[in-house]
Amino acid sequence: MTRIALINPNWNFFGSIYFGCRSAHLPLELGISQHYLREAGHSTLLLDAHMFGLSLADIRSELRAFQPDIVVITTAPTYLFWRCAPPELRVPQELALAVRDLGPTLIAVGPHGSTTPKAALKKLAVDIVVMGECEQSLLRLANGDRDFAGLCFWEGGAVRVNSGPQAVRFKDQPALTWPDEMVRRHHHHHHRFEAAATGPGAEVEASRGCPYHCTFCAKENFRNLYRKRPPSVLLEEIDQLRGQGVEYIYFIDEIFLPDTELLEGLVSRGLKFGVQTRIDLWKPEMLQLLGRAGCVSIEAGIESLTPEGRAALAKNCKMTTEQLADRLVEARRHVPFVQANLIEMPEDDDPLVQRWRRRMQDAGIWANDPVPLYPYPGSPDYRKLWGEPDDFAWERAHKHYLAMFDQFSDIQEQRPAPLSALELQVAP
Repeated sequence: MTRIALINPNWNFFGSIYFGCRSAHLPLELGISQHYLREAGHSTLLLDAHMFGLSLADIRSELRAFQPDIVVITTAPTYLFWRCAPPELRVPQELALAVRDLGPTLIAVGPHGSTTPKAALKKLAVDIVVMGECEQSLLRLANGDRDFAGLCFWEGGAVRVNSGPQAVRFKDQPALTWPDEMVRRHHHHHHRFEAAATGPGAEVEASRGCPYHCTFCAKENFRNLYRKRPPSVLLEEIDQLRGQGVEYIYFIDEIFLPDTELLEGLVSRGLKFGVQTRIDLWKPEMLQLLGRAGCVSIEAGIESLTPEGRAALAKNCKMTTEQLADRLVEARRHVPFVQANLIEMPEDDDPLVQRWRRRMQDAGIWANDPVPLYPYPGSPDYRKLWGEPDDFAWERAHKHYLAMFDQFSDIQEQRPAPLSALELQVAP
């Protein structure tokens, strides 16, 4: 039996370009990993320092009591944000440094190691980096296996990279359960705006990956291949959460696709939920069912208002801009909050964008002021600019972004700092 501590850091985002939500969410990649580790007979400790507000001293105290053989640290705040993780590794760096003496083997999982494994290994000063989806790799590592694809580690003073990022079946993932206290503390209802929370929220993963290949999406090195869990298993997981008092669920899927069986199963549950999707994939009758099932929030990726812009982003969208607008209005008939996401594109002139935004707002739909595009390593956009990511990919993308734009996302509190100012400096 191996003793494994799984740690979600206590995140802070000062000076970051981070586009994701800054509230605490369920650490899904760690919860999934814990399930398989326990099933195999290993002893686990899951520490969600973000949800519980744990300091480095608190974490050290927990680890001293647990005496782990392996300590696992994630480099992004839950699977929900692997595609738009904070570029900097400051928070996991500080955590790795603080617990280095308390675990014989230190392992990092997350998008950074999946895209730039050598750089992540060196910056974090860990023993092993897992590339790609981590649940089965962590199980193999706990079982004593070290020689398989999807790992980066030190060997004889040099860095060894075993093949590339790995994916799991996912379709056979069982219903997850979470500790009552973790659920009780989950006050945040992600992307919910139509009503105030009166009970806990939660996140659920119905599918993984996406069948589309938009240029801006950093999913190529993790969570790429589209897979879907059976509705019966999802409803079992959701019923467990309902029993713990959860009133709102956010489906973290890269793209939540229409699924009649799942939606009809949700109709009788009385839960509220939110999704991120493409509005062009939903017919009016499915939007009606989506609303009856309890959906109160849709985040719809429109990205560009011109055919040329959508083509440049490889959206593979068959609808016209007018048809997209009509479908958003139809969605708003059934769902209280509908958001149309826009990206800053040279093909879309500002008067066109502002007229369309006003039209959407008049229809009760929130359309954001277009946000600058960050060329995440692992996205086609990065590869078009510089080729395959190397050890300096995050620095290169960050410098490019800061040089290109003088206005940033409204979630950012100040001008983002350079990556060198955000990370601990380590020896090469």
